[in-house]
Amino acid sequence: MQIRLVGTALAALVSMGLAACGGAGGGGSSTQVAARVNSDEITVHQINTALSQVGNPGGGDPAKAGAQILERLIDQQLLVQQAETAQLDRDPRVLQVIDASRREILARAYLEQQVGSVGQPSGEEVDAYYRDNPALFGARRIYNLQELSIRLDPARHDEVKAQVESAKSLKEIVDWLKAQGIPFTAGASAKPAEQLPMELLPRFAAMKDGQIALVRQPQGITVVHLAGSSDQPIDRATAQPLIEKFLVNQRRADLVRGEIKRLRDQAEIAYVGAFAQTEAQAEAGEPATSAAPAASSDPAAGAMERGVAGLK
Repeated sequence: MQIRLVGTALAALVSMGLAACGGAGGGGSSTQVAARVNSDEITVHQINTALSQVGNPGGGDPAKAGAQILERLIDQQLLVQQAETAQLDRDPRVLQVIDASRREILARAYLEQQVGSVGQPSGEEVDAYYRDNPALFGARRIYNLQELSIRLDPARHDEVKAQVESAKSLKEIVDWLKAQGIPFTAGASAKPAEQLPMELLPRFAAMKDGQIALVRQPQGITVVHLAGSSDQPIDRATAQPLIEKFLVNQRRADLVRGEIKRLRDQAEIAYVGAFAQTEAQAEAGEPATSAAPAASSDPAAGAMERGVAGLK
């Protein structure tokens, strides 16, 4: 669930269109009520909020989008009325889910408020990022990859590594894996540089066509053969909006991490019972999985962080 404001123009058009047809008594007077479902009302504000969460259901037509959302809200309200009649709004399990949703919404709203002031990066910052990441831009390549995903005991990782380093072709590795009875899955894909994991990109950028790389993973090993590549550089002007989105998203993420750390430092947090060892891990500096919502859900903003499937 996300809390975002619908575009001013879209909201205004939907509001005007629905208000015109929602007047009580058919007299054409303006009203914020879009429909009545038994004794309950559905308002234009509810429609605008729903529009802000689902994107563009009407294909760019504000009136059509509003009408579609209204029908969904009518169906939803009918179900809500039945749930209330059945007293499901008093069910402890339902109340727990409602409380969890409320907490999530409030946490996201606070973080979005905190990161809302992030400004655009300067031209100098964009220039620096473009210059410092040639594999993404000036020396960008499209990589034709063949992958072998191998699941095996960590004790045999070095054995596979030695075989990969001595092999002259991917077929030789495949034949060895079959002879050893080691299970694997094979795949192939063509990936531009920006869709490779950022931490692995320098390694791929240094590879020549025909070379083989090995990536260790907790569940096994991935062998990657660079079957071929082609140069497709991106100039500074084309790269600018991509870099700006990436840097803004990076700043938002940094702000979120900083704010959560600040709040944790100021708070009194006590782990109880079976979770007491969690406190010991935190004091030892072990990384914890954050349950905090993301600072931004814009997929374009994180385009440079997408990775090859199986390598992340």
